[in-house]
Formats: sequence, structure tokens, C-alpha cells
Amino acid sequence: MLNYKEEFDHELKEDIDVLTETANPYQLIVWNDEVNTFEWVIETLIEVCGHSSEQAEQCAMLIHTQGKYAVKNGDYDDLKPMCDAITERGIGATIEITAS
Repeated sequence: MLNYKEEFDHELKEDIDVLTETANPYQLIVWNDEVNTFEWVIETLIEVCGHSSEQAEQCAMLIHTQGKYAVKNGDYDDLKPMCDAITERGIGATIEITAS
């Protein structure tokens, strides 16, 4: 049986978990094109988004096959500089609200 403090801490953690899920309602979308190479997209995702090589390769393949892919989720203010850096490299990118 939980004492009052343990019960409060447990409820607080649940509230924080729910808040965390809704606190990052944006996605950084990278769009496929017929201009940029896989290597350039992979290098960009590694340098701009901090992806590992494997993660960047998987994202590049999904961008290619699906036409677009959400490469990063987060707060708008965190994603905006990444989006700008990607588009400055000639790759299409947008920020969208995460679908519920």
C-alpha cells in the first residue's frame, strides 16, 4: 500500500508523462525530390538533426519511398533552426503539427 507521498509522486509522474506527450506537438518533415542525392540527405540529417548514420540512412529511404518523412519530433522553437538549415542546403523541409 502506498503512503500519501508515494501516491502523490506516482500521480505527479503520470501527469508529467501526459504533459510530455503533448509538449512536443510538432514534426520536422523532409520531402523527397529528384535533385538531392541519398548521400547529401544522409549527411544533412547527421549534421543538422544529430542522427546516427543508420538512423539517417533509414530516414532517407523512407523519404524516398513515402515522398516525405518526419525525421524529428519536438518543440517548434527547437525544430525551426533545423528546418532552416535543411532548406538552406537545398532540401525541402517543413514543420507540421503532429496528427493526434
